[in-house]
Amino acid sequence: MAKVITDSSRLASRSGLCSPKPDEKQINEVLTRGVEDIIVKESLEKKLKSGKQLRVKFGIDPTGSDLHIGHAVTLRKLKQFQDLGHNIILLIGDYTAMIGDPSGRDRTRPVLSEKDVKHNMKTYLAQAAKIINIKKAEIRHNSEWYKKPGFTHLLMDLTSRITVARVLERDDFQQRLKEGSDIQMQEIMYPLLQGYDSVMLKADVELGGSDQKFNLLMGRKLQKKYNQPEQDIMTMTLLEGIDGQKKMSKSYGNYIALLDTPEDMFGKIMSIPDDLIKKYFELATDVQNAEVEKIIGDPLKAKKRLAREIVALYHSAKSAQEAQENFVKVFSKGENPEEVQTIKVSNKNIIGVLVETGLASSNSEARRLISQAGVKSNGQVITDSTLILHSGEHLIQKGKRFFIKVIVD
Repeated sequence: MAKVITDSSRLASRSGLCSPKPDEKQINEVLTRGVEDIIVKESLEKKLKSGKQLRVKFGIDPTGSDLHIGHAVTLRKLKQFQDLGHNIILLIGDYTAMIGDPSGRDRTRPVLSEKDVKHNMKTYLAQAAKIINIKKAEIRHNSEWYKKPGFTHLLMDLTSRITVARVLERDDFQQRLKEGSDIQMQEIMYPLLQGYDSVMLKADVELGGSDQKFNLLMGRKLQKKYNQPEQDIMTMTLLEGIDGQKKMSKSYGNYIALLDTPEDMFGKIMSIPDDLIKKYFELATDVQNAEVEKIIGDPLKAKKRLAREIVALYHSAKSAQEAQENFVKVFSKGENPEEVQTIKVSNKNIIGVLVETGLASSNSEARRLISQAGVKSNGQVITDSTLILHSGEHLIQKGKRFFIKVIVD
């Protein structure tokens, strides 16, 4: 169970309680590993050395049901603060998720309904608990203040403190203006609402990806406007997805989910480009750089070690070893995996089967996979997109790594 937040516990966590003073090595690890930028570094370093218990905030919008190892980069940094005795705050942006974060977007994000958001965040805490100690974390939802009566007054007050010109300074908005693309008013509001979260939580430090820098700075600006001490901000290096091109994202479908099976997780990690191995070690594992340098010269060996480390973090060392053995069996020896998910499908057409099982996100993607000889049924490459599967069991394979056994009536 997550920490129960009461008025007295909030006061206690803001009363300047001390945490054990960290040594220089611990402080250096917090301030450097995976960190892109710190504003203001001198201020944060001084706070860490003082031993004062800090309120460290990280917010996640439930725009999808899966957390992935891209999210884990910041969650792991949050854990470092927690291990040092600081009060960490995991803020679930259940209200702001319905608006949509414009960060890094060249178009408006589709609006989510309240039902969508509730569905998405059902397992968020269980997933986050794979990294941080949920029982000792402060779990908050920004609907706590945005759904209260008087929101209209709050909105008027909030918008009176920041100019439109300041909000439009962000790079992604400037690019869209140049291209003549639309910017919706709700997107303009998003950074103000995220910034106001820091006011409500009285955050001392806020963590986020480097693409969140504008929003995090807005928290500092609004805290100053509301006569609060300005939070220090720490931006984390973004982790590219398994495609090796775009940042890891649910929207791009290039992510490794924390809930992936050991076999899927291992296989996805083995598929990343070689030039990302070192970065994945730094951002997604605890292996020290000196050790990574010793094995980085052999990409296959390094990638297997990387995959074992990550699978062990979210499952177990035993699961990691078994996943590696299964990977070697399937991809080095050309055998089929021993354990494959079985799905009973309503479709018989191969296109419908691929979409229904999730091997393809759409009919067009399914056709593309088949045209590229990327789909097999019982070991045979499928070349006909109109193929009708006969009744019975079929082992469907997409690419080299994904296997699903389908049962057709």
